Amino acid sequence: MSSKPVEHRARKRFGQNFLHDPAVIQRIISAVAPAAGQRVVEIGPGLGALTLPLLRSLGRLDVVELDRDIIPKLQAQAVDAGELRIHQADALRFDFSTLCEPGEKLRLIGNLPYNISTPILFHLLKQAECIADMHFMLQREVVERMVAGPGSKTYGRLSVSLAMQAHCEPLFLVGPGAFKPAPKVESAVVRITPQSTSQQPRNQAIFEHVVSKAFSARRKTITNGLRDLLTREQIAEVDIDPGCRPEQISPDGFRRLADLINSIE
Repeated sequence: MSSKPVEHRARKRFGQNFLHDPAVIQRIISAVAPAAGQRVVEIGPGLGALTLPLLRSLGRLDVVELDRDIIPKLQAQAVDAGELRIHQADALRFDFSTLCEPGEKLRLIGNLPYNISTPILFHLLKQAECIADMHFMLQREVVERMVAGPGSKTYGRLSVSLAMQAHCEPLFLVGPGAFKPAPKVESAVVRITPQSTSQQPRNQAIFEHVVSKAFSARRKTITNGLRDLLTREQIAEVDIDPGCRPEQISPDGFRRLADLINSIE
């Protein structure tokens, strides 16, 4: 059966920009290197640009798609490619652990809607125990923030929060012309691998609060930014300069601050 793209008008409310560049598609598939027997899940398959080559490599594929109108088109294209299991759902609310057996881990892939990419990342990391790795197309600016280190202008809340939970590796850039309709920004493909929880903060909620509060006042010193949580002396106790700014503090430094607050409370 022909895999010629099916005409479908992209919907702005779903953040749809359909990937169509064959060279980019092949580069993503090569980066993922899907193999038979792996449990792969595609988020937002759209018109099947990645779905069909994945399905042919794997023989079986789960996809999570919100747009009901796309589903019949996907089903029609995948008839001769393998077993395509479509879950009509919002990925922001979907329980991905239901797609794997005990002891099994998922590999996730997707061209994520840029307007909700950060919430999806945090939703998935809450389910990290069932995820082996993730390969996502995201806005270039978001990927730069994800992988930024202390001292960088792009280092912030997203950088710190992800660093404590996963290793993020930028793979390559993708220009607007690879999509229909073309977005107004550059994109990038990133590999995200959940990490061991041995160095996780004792209380994730406190950690997130500390990071959020610190970076909401990133031009202030950490002492001023956290003045209603810790004193200058307490900050110094965990080997952090009370006069430094948030972007100078490592992810582990924020963990130490959060653990100190947790011990006080």
